[in-house]
Amino acid sequence: MTRHFLNLADAGGDAIAAMINDAMERKAARAGWPQGRGDADQPLKDRVLAMVFEKNSTRTRVSFDAAIRQLGGHGLAMEAGTMQLGRGETIADTARVLSRMVDAIVIRTNDHAKIEELAAHASVPVINGLTDRSHPCQIVADLQTIVEHGKALPGLELAWLGDGNNVLNSIVEAAGLMKFNLRIGVPAGYDSDPALIDQARSRGATITVHRDAREAVAGAQVVVTDTWVSMGQSDSEAKIAAMIPFQVNEELMSGAAHDALFLHCLPAHRGEEVTDAVLDGPQSVIWDEAENRIHAQKSVLRWVFGQL
Repeated sequence: MTRHFLNLADAGGDAIAAMINDAMERKAARAGWPQGRGDADQPLKDRVLAMVFEKNSTRTRVSFDAAIRQLGGHGLAMEAGTMQLGRGETIADTARVLSRMVDAIVIRTNDHAKIEELAAHASVPVINGLTDRSHPCQIVADLQTIVEHGKALPGLELAWLGDGNNVLNSIVEAAGLMKFNLRIGVPAGYDSDPALIDQARSRGATITVHRDAREAVAGAQVVVTDTWVSMGQSDSEAKIAAMIPFQVNEELMSGAAHDALFLHCLPAHRGEEVTDAVLDGPQSVIWDEAENRIHAQKSVLRWVFGQL
């Protein structure tokens, strides 16, 4: 049966834990190596990964390209606008064609229904490189970063500040699968998907929603934020005004645990959702988080190919 990775639940908690462990082991084994050198075991030798981008990308594009190369395979990056997909070919037909030419597909798109349709018609694994609903590959890297910095996931207290976007949706899903607790600091009207929150709670996660940022971060071991206006959304003065009290700054971070970590998936709007003092400060692990996209992506690829 073809393994797709459209959301974290497609893999489940045990598989995500295996991905995190595999990613850390492979990262350690490569310490000091040039990025272009392949891993010693070359587990995906001769595999071809198609990477389809309907939205701008830096970390997802580069990390998947580096990941498949290090695993021994080959990457093919394509802009949707230069494909027949951009000229009216159906998603279903694109899926059927690519399935005859490559071994797996990563797509970064807007409507989550598109990736579900692609997976429904593809005979090779399909991986979610980001949709408007979720960003599971980012969260695997985030969880890896948290564990690397000495925090156990079960029982972890994680605070989110800002918009109830696709990244938060995947964090909510992760909370239920990995058994950590989540405090969501978000202004009214910008909440995460309530169905996802209910599902995570049914799996044992404690999730609370706060309209006061200080309540959300009180004692938190990890503080996470993201841009307030996502790709493809027009700037909204009303939205930004509502978000200002949820900016992550030094004063807000002082209310978290003394050894709290700060994460941001990037790109950051410096001075908007987070200040320079926090982004570049001693509690920030954003550069480790960005690097870990490569290692996490390698483990996601190994999972869809049945190696984990």
